[in-house]
Amino acid sequence: MLCLKTETLMGSIPPLITPFYKNTVDYKVYAELVEFQIKNGSHGVLVTGTTSEPSTLTVNERNKCVDVAVEAANKKIPVVAATGSQSLEETIALSTHAERSGADALLIVTPYYIRPPQRGLVNYYTEVGKHITLPWMIYHIPGRAAVSVSLETLDQISKNCPNFVGMKHAVDDIGFVSKCIEHFGSDFRIFVGLEDLSYPMMSVGACGLMNAVGNLMPQKLVKLCDSIWKGNLKLAKRIHYELFEINQAVFYDTNPIPMKYMMKRIGIIPHNEHRLPMVAADKKLRARLDKVLSRAELI
Repeated sequence: MLCLKTETLMGSIPPLITPFYKNTVDYKVYAELVEFQIKNGSHGVLVTGTTSEPSTLTVNERNKCVDVAVEAANKKIPVVAATGSQSLEETIALSTHAERSGADALLIVTPYYIRPPQRGLVNYYTEVGKHITLPWMIYHIPGRAAVSVSLETLDQISKNCPNFVGMKHAVDDIGFVSKCIEHFGSDFRIFVGLEDLSYPMMSVGACGLMNAVGNLMPQKLVKLCDSIWKGNLKLAKRIHYELFEINQAVFYDTNPIPMKYMMKRIGIIPHNEHRLPMVAADKKLRARLDKVLSRAELI
């Protein structure tokens, strides 16, 4: 396992949405979203993660998103590219392209739908690791991928892959965070992938956030990270509750349906579009989200 410098790959790294216009990726707006995160102090951006609806994107579109993000970031903040797929060949192709493009790190989801055994995950990630030299993390999201990763599997992967550095943990299991940090040490990078658990997971040692709500309120997430790093847990707890309702709202429907509506509603993106089978928020959801935005004083 690779040990990173203390300040590397830390903090709030929001997973960007993919802006569509007339069923085409709007790369101009995509670059503007990267610039928006830089302007608001985010510690990095995550491209083509779950919030970006990656399964509706072609390989070329996913690669182009990485290219645009790297160019827009211009080394001001790190670009983490989510390059996982259910296909080993596709994961390797996406990962090698992201490395050539200039991404700073990779996030590779567990192969979804297939539900491989743990030994299959070890072999899969070991093979992917042979093709990349960038620091990379596992994206642990069993609610979508239908497979979990055990501590024993992570340990074996860390022994087989010298550039493995951690994971995004999108599971309601704070205990597993403590187990990983106790086993691997505090250098092991764990990013929180569930909004509600941002404060408690960081309090026990997670290094940062990869939260969809960062598309909407990036400064607030940066402030949450800073307060925890400074040991001001009283302030962090207050921010946690300030974010609580809007964190809940992100999942009033399948992510990123609520997020895209709210971003359009407050003017961050010009169009609220999805690709099938994803669909935009209906009238009832829009009304519910408007109330949340109003209480958050965003409209």
